[in-house]
Amino acid sequence: MAEDKRLICASADLPDGGRGVRFCVERYGREAPAFVIRYRGQVFAYLNECAHVPAQLDWQPGEFFDDSKLYLICSIHGALYSPETGRCMGGRCQGVGLKVLRVIEIDGQVYLVQDQK
Repeated sequence: MAEDKRLICASADLPDGGRGVRFCVERYGREAPAFVIRYRGQVFAYLNECAHVPAQLDWQPGEFFDDSKLYLICSIHGALYSPETGRCMGGRCQGVGLKVLRVIEIDGQVYLVQDQK
């Protein structure tokens, strides 16, 4: 199956453990919020929706990390997720993780990679 790359942002827009970049993806024929972050030198992307309630994670636009910069945190109930896997690490997510999106970094740019329909 062929893949399609879509530019999300410049690599420089993602400080390690810092602000993420929000963007939208198509899901079930509708736009869905998503985000990309950098953690330990790598980029990771997820749908911007808590596994506990259908709410966006960031408490301010692009603010996804907790104070320790070790976890992604839901702004509503404080559910914690692994930045590297999206796995639930604690709180009301009850073992349900974030929906992973595939991203790659090429020549100073971050791209979303999707299967072509």
